[in-house]
Amino acid sequence: MEMLIHLAFIIFFLPFSAIAGYWPPSPGYFPSHKFGTMNFYQGFTNLWGPAHQKLDYNINALTIWLDSNSGSGFKSVRPFRSGYFGTSIKLQPGYTAGVITAFYLSNNEAHPGYHDEVDIEFLGTTFGKPYTLQTNVYIRGSGDGKIIGREVKFHLWFDPTQNFHHYAILWNSKEIIFLVDDVAIRRYQRKSDETFPLRPMWVYGSIWDASSWATENGKYKADYRYQPFVAMYKDFKASGCSAYASRRCRQPSASPYRWGLTRQQYSVMHWVRSRYMVYDYCLDNKRDHSKTPECWG
Repeated sequence: MEMLIHLAFIIFFLPFSAIAGYWPPSPGYFPSHKFGTMNFYQGFTNLWGPAHQKLDYNINALTIWLDSNSGSGFKSVRPFRSGYFGTSIKLQPGYTAGVITAFYLSNNEAHPGYHDEVDIEFLGTTFGKPYTLQTNVYIRGSGDGKIIGREVKFHLWFDPTQNFHHYAILWNSKEIIFLVDDVAIRRYQRKSDETFPLRPMWVYGSIWDASSWATENGKYKADYRYQPFVAMYKDFKASGCSAYASRRCRQPSASPYRWGLTRQQYSVMHWVRSRYMVYDYCLDNKRDHSKTPECWG
């Protein structure tokens, strides 16, 4: 009996990942190591909410926050037509329902009403529930009724509020790969020009109130009794071919190959998807897949 009580104590108090060993196997290749870290003001500038943004120059870490007055966002100084875009993020614990913390690519300012976008978004959560990481791809649409989201959502194998973890988007002319701590979690291939972003995009980060949809489809709203809602970013990477680079500029890859992933990377990606993926638009029977032909095969 004492042994059972002791075992129950261990199971209750140890993190789930420590019990089950549910951290992914090594991907065997680490793309973030190929790209140097830049100072924030070397590659980015404030976009909005400057009073809700603070840079710690000692560790090159940017803190942005949302309160009842404003959120905040930043933007790369250059547009890119391909590249590796990454940052390490630490999220706020507790009640963050309705709050979006994002790192993404977009050309909305250049093509309002007809833009492309590639998103890494953390959907705010309630007490005791894990964060959801949402990846998304938009092609030539902006929320004007024609937009088609391509959402794939994950829970993570760690608590993103305890430490910084590295999140990245690799975009070239053949594919978009989403990575968490160098583990590929999603690969979106170019199967046609109509379903792939081909125009230059800028890199953005932001925190904002999306109460209408962010947490359980808008069931839980931002509660400003818990303000400010804070996110920290560091280890900024934006390497690749800018919109102004020569056509001979070499596009980045997420593996030793020019395109695609290694067999080991694919294996780890499928491992993560089988254990931590909680939604895939291609598997949603309620969606009209005539508008997402990449789901057909």
